[in-house]
Amino acid sequence: MRVHTVSGAAKTRTRASITFTHRVDLRIQAEKFDVVHAISPCLTADIYQPRGGTVAESVERNLAMLRHGTTRSLKRLANHLNFKRRYQLAIERKLLAPRPRPIVVAISDYVVRQLKQHYRLTDERIRKIYNAVEPDHTGEQQRLRNRQAIRREYRVADDELLVILVAHNYRLKGVGCWMEVLARLVHQHSLGIRSVVIGKAPAQRWRMRARRLGISANLAFTGRTNRVRAFMHAADVLVHPTYYDPCSRVVLEALVSALPCVTTRWDGASEMIEDGVNGFIVADPTDIDAISRRIMALRDRPRRLAMGRAATKVAGRVHAADHARSVVALYKELAGLLSPV
Repeated sequence: MRVHTVSGAAKTRTRASITFTHRVDLRIQAEKFDVVHAISPCLTADIYQPRGGTVAESVERNLAMLRHGTTRSLKRLANHLNFKRRYQLAIERKLLAPRPRPIVVAISDYVVRQLKQHYRLTDERIRKIYNAVEPDHTGEQQRLRNRQAIRREYRVADDELLVILVAHNYRLKGVGCWMEVLARLVHQHSLGIRSVVIGKAPAQRWRMRARRLGISANLAFTGRTNRVRAFMHAADVLVHPTYYDPCSRVVLEALVSALPCVTTRWDGASEMIEDGVNGFIVADPTDIDAISRRIMALRDRPRRLAMGRAATKVAGRVHAADHARSVVALYKELAGLLSPV
């Protein structure tokens, strides 16, 4: 393998994006490659795999986080005036304009719908290669050790329900919504519950919000960690009340680790959840009642364990090796080494 390094260094992040895209296109034109597979915008790509979904959908779902119509309208106007946002949308329109290439790889049915809704892409231009994760081969003894160690570290009793949430972008992934749910479960339902938010360390305002809601004793923030899978072994439920996620790998990792998940219909990974069988899907991340009811339903340990066993059955549908084979098959097809399926 030969690695080509292209610098996008510039004074601002927006200028860096523009510079990088331009320099990559020049490099591709100057050399001969069998297949060009881009995961960020590249006008000369043969394959484009927008792992974050479309910019157009991302804009709409970020607006959905604003609960007041006036605020939403002002934000929409700000997006229209924002050069970076205009540039991102313009280059996406060029990439997805009516023409034979690039073939667009969608990581979920949700992304397929985005491509058709926002850009009217035809089925011939789209290949769905579902997002994938590595299987969890952790043995039962190690799982038990992880469970005991994490719960001891965070002072979670054996009979307490431990719910984890994994996020770096707290607002987009619904951390605020989850904190409201947690407050309701603690104060109105007197549920023995603890929660851990795993990911980027929170700004002080999130800790202050926890204090205002009276859940500081029930909620912990880990900051960044490389022990996410160990936390999954320690937890009883993973909650992911996201406003937008093309296909959450966190949810897929939790499912293959036998952890029931509660997520929203705005997450492509919800396509792997059979509602009420291996997890729950809610329509709206701000529906505190709906999320609370799902968590209450998971108090029952036998039901939880049954849902966890059902969750592991998705492993054969989201295996990283299968994903890689599908991508390589597409390379061969575009390079003329394989007939189209």
